[in-house]
Amino acid sequence: MDDGSTDQTPAILAEYAARHPFIRIVRRPDRGDRKLGGGVIDAFYDGYDTIDPSQFDFVCKLDLDLDLPPRYFELLLARMKGNPRIGTCSGKPYFFPPGDPDLPVRFPLTDTSHLVSEKIGDDVSVGAAKLYRTTCFLQIGGFVRQVMWDGIDTHRCRQLGWIAASWDDPELRFIHLRPMGSSHKNWWTGRVRWGFGQYFMGTTPVYMIAASIYRMTRPPLVVGGVAMLKGYFGSMLARERRYGDAEFRRFLRRYQWACLLKGKARATADTDARGASLWNPDR
Repeated sequence: MDDGSTDQTPAILAEYAARHPFIRIVRRPDRGDRKLGGGVIDAFYDGYDTIDPSQFDFVCKLDLDLDLPPRYFELLLARMKGNPRIGTCSGKPYFFPPGDPDLPVRFPLTDTSHLVSEKIGDDVSVGAAKLYRTTCFLQIGGFVRQVMWDGIDTHRCRQLGWIAASWDDPELRFIHLRPMGSSHKNWWTGRVRWGFGQYFMGTTPVYMIAASIYRMTRPPLVVGGVAMLKGYFGSMLARERRYGDAEFRRFLRRYQWACLLKGKARATADTDARGASLWNPDR
């Protein structure tokens, strides 16, 4: 997918398409500005709509600002084939510290002391490189065209009895060249947008405060968490619209309260155990 790129992307794509006949380029017109959240999913669907999903067992939402290990897809597919309830999964993203130059990367990433983890929870797959079982993707209704699409989808998976997961194994760690939440403008804008996304999804205020305090310990220190609170409570005061599925929001809030009271690992395990009776890949 070329989402209206004005740099050297078209030439790079043409070079690889000439080298590998399985690559087919789909181009979208330049909309004049970057559209976050919904724009990403619009681009995804312009490509997705050119295929017949029934012909494929798996589908991947993949960004291009990544440096992936060579066995990334092989290992994820093996895990999904080993557990049919895994509907979506990914590895874990790391990035270079702000201000440091991008250094050569040697996979597998057994030593991450020179990198910063994005600290993505084990209960979700990462939006930048998430692999889906096609049956699961179709059951959840695909992606929502709004900020926090990559949170809504994984919680929707768990709501239907599927498992969503990511693993911090050295052979599944990858480099995110533009860290999540940093925005195309600056960290503050990206984190405020993240706070709005949590509000839109239906996150409870108490859980949002806890998550923001935790994010204050990650780069950018303190200010990132403050920006998230501004985005969330600013959206609340402005009475911004929320994701329209009321049952989903109730499920999300029950899960978030369980995470606060039990810890995320136990809450996820309990929810996944209960979800076994709901799971039906043939629905």
